[in-house]
Amino acid sequence: MFYINFNGNCREAVAFYAEVFAAEKPQIMTLGDTPACPEFSIPEEAKNLVMHTRLNINGSNVMFSDIFPGMPFVAGNNISISIISKNMDEVNSLFHKLKEGVSVDMELQETFWSKYYGYVTDKFGIPWQFNYDSGEANNLFC
Repeated sequence: MFYINFNGNCREAVAFYAEVFAAEKPQIMTLGDTPACPEFSIPEEAKNLVMHTRLNINGSNVMFSDIFPGMPFVAGNNISISIISKNMDEVNSLFHKLKEGVSVDMELQETFWSKYYGYVTDKFGIPWQFNYDSGEANNLFC
């Protein structure tokens, strides 16, 4: 799967792609919809940004989000590869193989959307997202 990031215009882009590909209207989770976290607050100006949505385009799920304000955005470099597996050992193994010799963007950990999620940019500069599909209803990525 692919994950495409936008610089504040994700909602507009996803609506356009849904129309072009005759996809169902997507469900959109905004940054403001996320559970409150005392260690990290979402700035008011970011609360309407898209945290996650997806479209089924010709049988393939494509996921989208806006970048967080202040993070660098370079058009053309705003796509990551997302690996979703029902096998936690596979998620762990692949993640650890890719993280050798690089800094990890987010270690594998439980999040509010997944029991096991991690993000790493490999030694070739390719960003990878790993998500364990536990089969639970709150899993946004599957």
